[in-house]
Amino acid sequence: MVRPAAAPPRGRGGGGRGRRRSGLLVYLRPSAARDRQDTLKWKMALSARQIQRWFNVLKMSNVSTTQLGKQIGRWRMSLRELSAPLQLSSHHCVLRGQFKPYGTTSLRNSSQISSSNPQDTASGQSTCLPSIHEEPPKMKIIPNVDPVFSLEELEELPPPSPLDPVSEEEAVQIEAEPPLPPASFTLRDYVDRSETLQKLVHLGVELYKLEKRRDVGTLLLRLDFEKDIRKILLFLKDVGVEDDQVGKILTKNYAIFTEDIEDLKARVAYLKSKQFSKADIARMVTNAPFLLSFSVERLDNRLGFFQKELKLSVQKTRNLVIELPSLLTGSLEPVKENLIVYQVELGFKHNEIQHMITRIPRLLSARKGKLIENFDYVHNVMKIPQHYIVKFPEVFTTSLLKIKERHLFLSYLGRAQYNPDQPNYIPLGRLVSIPDEVFCEEVAKASLSDFEKFLKTL
Repeated sequence: MVRPAAAPPRGRGGGGRGRRRSGLLVYLRPSAARDRQDTLKWKMALSARQIQRWFNVLKMSNVSTTQLGKQIGRWRMSLRELSAPLQLSSHHCVLRGQFKPYGTTSLRNSSQISSSNPQDTASGQSTCLPSIHEEPPKMKIIPNVDPVFSLEELEELPPPSPLDPVSEEEAVQIEAEPPLPPASFTLRDYVDRSETLQKLVHLGVELYKLEKRRDVGTLLLRLDFEKDIRKILLFLKDVGVEDDQVGKILTKNYAIFTEDIEDLKARVAYLKSKQFSKADIARMVTNAPFLLSFSVERLDNRLGFFQKELKLSVQKTRNLVIELPSLLTGSLEPVKENLIVYQVELGFKHNEIQHMITRIPRLLSARKGKLIENFDYVHNVMKIPQHYIVKFPEVFTTSLLKIKERHLFLSYLGRAQYNPDQPNYIPLGRLVSIPDEVFCEEVAKASLSDFEKFLKTL
């Protein structure tokens, strides 16, 4: 229990001539002294454990002899200063935060206090006062020393060298990762060690497709995700590409990683100048990822080609490439061949070609042989006139086998009537575009099982 000492009274009385001391005189009872000694012992035990832990840290570090000697000197000074307070007896007192021996003067002052105030005398008798003849040791002021090892000093130590010798116990604890193969036919050997490849997989990039292409695996391993890929992802986000389509675009057009971001922005700005909306550009980039790898000059030449060769308006040309953006990225040779086939071999007029390709732009990139085979069967076998085929260009994109099976089944039932001027007319579009169940129920007026049995006779 700590309490302040009573101030001596002023006057000429026997106890009143003592000079009033500044501050508070605090007595330590035996129980408080024992508590303080226990605390200091605990701190010394804690310091011993800290020293052992520091030695273990230093043993694993490359510390010079000079640095180790300086640190041990600081530890020794800290322990000496910690052990000094244990020599204090319970009769020493603390005045304003300093240790001061209790001598004859203190006893005389206490007698004055007891003569002036009997209640304080009773409380003073409960304290443990030293003997008058006891000579207390001289004590010094203990500085506030915190014997905690500085982490900054460890950080300044040089890092361990891979050439430093290690003991057998340390060698057993070392976990060495298997080395990366210098060359491989698959990216699977590098995914676990490459953060870039792991994030590409999370984005939906199909690495098994890219590793089959020449030098693509080497390109991906050299890329840094934060430096090379993040800016591409942000660009695609600004364009309006959906998150679930990013992996598909990067899988098809891996060359986008080598493009300059300013060139990509310039190509998008060109499309916007041609009145393509943001949704249109996002749709075109999603369906034709190589579109972003085409220069502005090349994109302009492609748009000019379709507008000039097909004699389309600006709006129809824009709708054509929005519906089939691969026309801007694919080869122009199939397009030129198909235009010749429509005009020369099939005998369609220019306006008829315009009508068919604006309805189904895929006719420009369809296989030439398929166009000729379908037209020959529909026009020469089914006896459907050419101007009627123009109204239903779906016959060029439908399987020839499907057209034959349905036409023969209708002929077997006596319902193969394709003339709109005759009764029981069957539109050519419904013949080739609807599912088998709907065809049997609404067109052939028969069951699906009958149609399947008929197909087995072919």
